[in-house]
Amino acid sequence: MKTVRSINPELLPKHFEAESIEKKLDARWESEGTYHFDPSRTREETFVVDTPPPTVSGSLHVGHIFSYTHTDVIARQQRMLGKNIFYPMGWDDNGLPTERRVQNYFNVRADVRTPHEPGLRLEPATAESSKQPPRTVSRPNFIELCHQVTQQDEQVFKGLFRRIGLSVDWAEEYATIDDDSRKLAQLSFLDLYEKGHAYSVKAPTMWDVDFQTAVAQAEVEDRPQAGAFHDIEFGVEGSDARFTIATTRPELLAACVGVTAHPDDERYKGLFGKRAITPLFRVPVPIFPSELADPTKGTGILMVCTFGDATDVLWWRQQKLPLRQIIGRNGRLMAVTFGEEGWESLDAPAAQGFYAGLLGKTVKQARTAMVELLRREDGAAKPGMGVPLQGEPKPIQREVKFFEKGDQPLEFISTRQWFIRLMDKKEQLLRFGDRVKWHPEHMGSRYRNWTENLQLDWCISRQRYFGVQFPVWYPLDADGNPIHDKPIVATSEQLPVDPTVDVPQGYDASQRDQPNGFTAESDVFDTWFTSSLTPQIASGWELDPERHRKLFPADIRPQSHEIIRTWAFYTIAKAMLHENTIPWKHVLISGWILDPDRKKMSKSKGNVITPMHLLENYGADAVRYWSASARLGTDTAFDEKVFKVGKRLVTKLFNAGKYVLSQTAQEHPITHELDRAFVARLAGVVEAATASYQEFEFAPALANTESFFWASFTDTYLELVKARARGESSGGEEARGSAVAALRLGLNVLLRLFAPVLPYITEEVWSWAFAEETGRKSIHRARWPDARTFAGIEKPANPASFAIAEAAQQAINKRKSESGAGVGRGVIRMKLVANAATLAGFGPVREDVLSATRSQGVELVEKADLADGTFEILDFELAPAAEKEKTPEPSEG
Repeated sequence: MKTVRSINPELLPKHFEAESIEKKLDARWESEGTYHFDPSRTREETFVVDTPPPTVSGSLHVGHIFSYTHTDVIARQQRMLGKNIFYPMGWDDNGLPTERRVQNYFNVRADVRTPHEPGLRLEPATAESSKQPPRTVSRPNFIELCHQVTQQDEQVFKGLFRRIGLSVDWAEEYATIDDDSRKLAQLSFLDLYEKGHAYSVKAPTMWDVDFQTAVAQAEVEDRPQAGAFHDIEFGVEGSDARFTIATTRPELLAACVGVTAHPDDERYKGLFGKRAITPLFRVPVPIFPSELADPTKGTGILMVCTFGDATDVLWWRQQKLPLRQIIGRNGRLMAVTFGEEGWESLDAPAAQGFYAGLLGKTVKQARTAMVELLRREDGAAKPGMGVPLQGEPKPIQREVKFFEKGDQPLEFISTRQWFIRLMDKKEQLLRFGDRVKWHPEHMGSRYRNWTENLQLDWCISRQRYFGVQFPVWYPLDADGNPIHDKPIVATSEQLPVDPTVDVPQGYDASQRDQPNGFTAESDVFDTWFTSSLTPQIASGWELDPERHRKLFPADIRPQSHEIIRTWAFYTIAKAMLHENTIPWKHVLISGWILDPDRKKMSKSKGNVITPMHLLENYGADAVRYWSASARLGTDTAFDEKVFKVGKRLVTKLFNAGKYVLSQTAQEHPITHELDRAFVARLAGVVEAATASYQEFEFAPALANTESFFWASFTDTYLELVKARARGESSGGEEARGSAVAALRLGLNVLLRLFAPVLPYITEEVWSWAFAEETGRKSIHRARWPDARTFAGIEKPANPASFAIAEAAQQAINKRKSESGAGVGRGVIRMKLVANAATLAGFGPVREDVLSATRSQGVELVEKADLADGTFEILDFELAPAAEKEKTPEPSEG
């Protein structure tokens, strides 16, 4: 009869050498194409991942490892189901984070007026040179520097992702600034423009004064800020009436274009239809009612300025108020001339004099200066009214809007921007969001809440440098002014284009920026405009329609919850507007990693932990174990103890593998009652893990598998059958063969269950014997275990056999422990007490239990009132302790 192929554990390393094995297997997987996508297979056979392209602007931290491991675990399990996995990796290397990194890295700033220097090479800034004023470089030179830095960062990111074991197909890499991505982003714009969804308009837009660019509503966050209410007295034209407005933004007084209160507010009903007179600048402005005014806030009446917030913008439009913009794009107060059209004043010279004290100041400086001006009696709205500032400012805490990457509060500044119409599509966006399955389910409500509360169309233009350009030029009139309502849009054949370099059809280069010629649109797309196309970039969309049909919509989009309002929302919007479909079937939301103070880890907070030392100390599998232990959508505290648990599991798998695969016997089917009971329990674990993975819930699958591995396999079954696997039982070779076969099946199945989470240790142990036995060189191309795995193995005669053996073993070992002995100590006499059903079930497993516990002289005693599956131990006597079991005398010293 054929003998089971066993291994010689002496030929294997004593310990699992993680770093060397990780390098070996990474190289092997790449050379053998283990994770390569097969484009010849059908869509039905393919599982498509819309991988988040990480922002290439520095270094990866444990939060990245956490979430990217989640995606990889799912991709690996799907691959083992036989799916053809499309798992690309993109690099999000355009936008503000990259520009800021390059500015700091080289201590440079871009200026469109600076001439290009061909072949410019700069060294990274030193601590000393960083103190010097930044060097000014041309836009093309700045973009070259951006490419230089992002390419370096991409290689570092790629190395770390490969070290952690991501089963990405590295032949499917892209960058959001490469030529294909630029072309697809510009094609997206052309399609939206031709369908009437894209438009350009000069309008008040949220503006970051540091970055000097427009930002979209989705990129805005509220931050608590210290402020104050300033009670300012206004006059009323044609009467002695006066009223007080409480404002947190007195510096906008010169931009006041109206006053409003609630129509039902009895205090101010008599003022509606009249004109207020502002202090200092003595500008008459209309007083009108509005339901949006809150009677309980401040004094209940407020000034409308251009612009303090989004409500000011709304009132300005509704009431057709004049535009008095005083804050410039750089966040400083601009020059204005009172007395000119739009800047009417009852005393223009005085107004100009007061304003001179504010000119050129930042918003914060202007606020301080304004308070001092309002203390002057000659600044009253009307002569004789007294000091405009009523009392001292009253400190408050208030929520202020910031660009999520900015350091200064946002301003509303009137600029020309490009927008995508979304406000008229909210119901449609909600329906499409409902077609996507959200994991966890409650995350779908975040998308719905955001969509329902959307207030603005999507502003897609940015006044930056390193981004995808608008494929747009404007004709110039005879005076050289751009005609914005007649844009010249590139054709699809011209793409990708850089309008600052390329020339529109019908013109030549000599007509650039000349009267009756043309000028380029200098803005670039919002980075989300390109990132929202990641499913289409990976699939090839308009560049390869056949490939696109096989890969779009994707199966899963993994991402974090704070960018549901941006990345998820915009991606759904793009797929809806372009192809009237959803971009993916499922969205998988990861939680945040929290620091020991339960705060989110982020670069901006300075509390991130980089993962390299964790990989070196614990190995990639242990780090992945930590990641996969967290459920989707759940914030997880960084706890290094979990890495230690993962490393211990890896070590135990290594040692269990060596032990099991070193056992030898003649090949026999699994027939012994205990073995069949073990297999039945293992089949239940497989069924539960598979069900969890079907819902993309890898954490409970891991927890159940791990629990079974420790409690049922290594601590129980392996110990129970050791003697029989050595041939030390009355059942002979058949019983021995059954034990070895069940041990090998258990190890084989457990390795496959662990493989998505622990790819290195499982691949290593698999390679010792199972790769040759199964014909699957890599465990990651082996079949996921299912009912077929256990075909031909009969069910146990008693479903409780394994539990009975386990309970008896635990009862005996517990009694040994209570007697101060180790579990290896023999027993020479005892009574094993249980009810009749349990004793009947104990019979077929008795020999294994008694061998494992080294028990002799055992008498079975029936006790009817004991619960099923429980044992009592009576008349217990231990064998004499062997010499090595005796407690040694304390050593001297």
